[in-house]
Amino acid sequence: MYICICNAIRETDLRHAATRCEGDAEATYAALGKRPNCGHCLEEAQEIIEEQRAGQSCDLFAV
Repeated sequence: MYICICNAIRETDLRHAATRCEGDAEATYAALGKRPNCGHCLEEAQEIIEEQRAGQSCDLFAV
């Protein structure tokens, strides 16, 4: 699913970038070589990034 129509950023792109970089949605967009245009996607993008990182940190402690 596309999260950012302006930059054609898909949820999978965002999740992958979230695992490789730190920071907020704007920093994650920058890691993808993009920057927010209209900004309507930033709230949803931030939620996805936080969800991805929370799941990733749990995986580190899995036995």
